[in-house]
Amino acid sequence: MTAKVIVITGASSGIGAALAKQLAARGEKLVLVARREKELKEVAAACGKDALPIVADVTHRAEVERVRDEALRSFGHVDVWINNVGRGIGRQVLDLTDEDFDEMMKINVKSALYGMQAIIPHFKERKEGHLINTSSMLGRVPFTGYRSAYSAAKAALNSLATNLRMDLQGDYPNIHVSIVMPPAVTTDFRDHALYGTPGPTAGERTGNSSQTPEQVATAMIDLIDHPRAEVYTNPVQGEMVARYYADVEGFGRNMH
Repeated sequence: MTAKVIVITGASSGIGAALAKQLAARGEKLVLVARREKELKEVAAACGKDALPIVADVTHRAEVERVRDEALRSFGHVDVWINNVGRGIGRQVLDLTDEDFDEMMKINVKSALYGMQAIIPHFKERKEGHLINTSSMLGRVPFTGYRSAYSAAKAALNSLATNLRMDLQGDYPNIHVSIVMPPAVTTDFRDHALYGTPGPTAGERTGNSSQTPEQVATAMIDLIDHPRAEVYTNPVQGEMVARYYADVEGFGRNMH
């Protein structure tokens, strides 16, 4: 099997780092992107000679375009681009400031939008490619109030990805656009959330056990091998979504 060239943003820790290591173990060529140089280079070193670390802040369009250009210069093409940057918030709707909301949109939506706009023209030229956006269960079922603006941002990301998929599917059937929705994941996400994390995670609130970054990474690799529109990395998530949309008010009451 020919090795794929795969770009992963947010690759210095958590899901991105776990995914990079699993992909490297099977011989893929990787472009690993993050702001934290030391941590990023450690992940790249663990992944071997076919991992290219690029220090960049993907909340800036020019930085994302530089990542694309360096990937193409190094490997000639890109097969898979994974938008994997995200940050949470610990503030309820009525407490949000303009700055809070803008920060959540910049990190969770704009970074991915820049990635989509940077790489899709390359995919169109090749008439194939796979774009993957790491979203969240909270983008589909926003049942944790203090993650308000994070949930809204991930819902916006889901909508952008769905619209892009519909735009492409007629003329470019071999360009795939996927959304990955993990539950709570055992990373440092809680600690790094803006204003911290005041209560239990979404997974704890619903009795939905969290997953490790390695478990999420394994599900994402299966998605790379078998492209499809959406993946809930924990099988019970699909059932929860069905219950939520069958009785939105009732589901909300049961969360209190």
